Amino acid sequence: MMVSGRIFLAMSLDGFVAREDHTLDWLDKQQVEGEDHGYEALMASVDGLIMGANTFRKVMSFGRWPYGKPVVVMSRSLSAADAPQGLRDKISFTPVSPPEAMAELGRKGWRSAYVDGGRLCQAFLTERLIEEMTVTIIPIILGRGRRFLPETAGDIDLKLISSTSFPSGLAQCRYLVLNSSGASA
Repeated sequence: MMVSGRIFLAMSLDGFVAREDHTLDWLDKQQVEGEDHGYEALMASVDGLIMGANTFRKVMSFGRWPYGKPVVVMSRSLSAADAPQGLRDKISFTPVSPPEAMAELGRKGWRSAYVDGGRLCQAFLTERLIEEMTVTIIPIILGRGRRFLPETAGDIDLKLISSTSFPSGLAQCRYLVLNSSGASA
């Protein structure tokens, strides 16, 4: 069984998901107490997370591990030894390709995975392994940084499921990712 990939991310109006140095300080400017952007619902709908090495390093810098679900880190350079002692039962590492990772997780019984990290999201989109994508646009122009949108060999068609605006000024769009026949991926 193939696992359904989901992307849930915030980006600047000019399409950046992080500054050039990977910092996310600009996200804090738009936080409004009590404003629900759907993160908890997303986490309730997935079996776990798949993240890249850079995202893993960034999350580790937060000081506390924010996830209660299993996390798979896709990396050719990191291994289980890179996970803190208290998290080794919550984090696994794999050097395999996105299709191999999804097949492996499917064999373990996963039905849905939250894919996190700019380059990893690009790779999963390019491989057509993402079924649904939620993009929250933060009302800021960074001018430079780490881009979200991939360079692909062809079009990736999307179907808008919903759009929401928030009092804080954030705008959120939820999309189905369509395959070449127009059906969801």
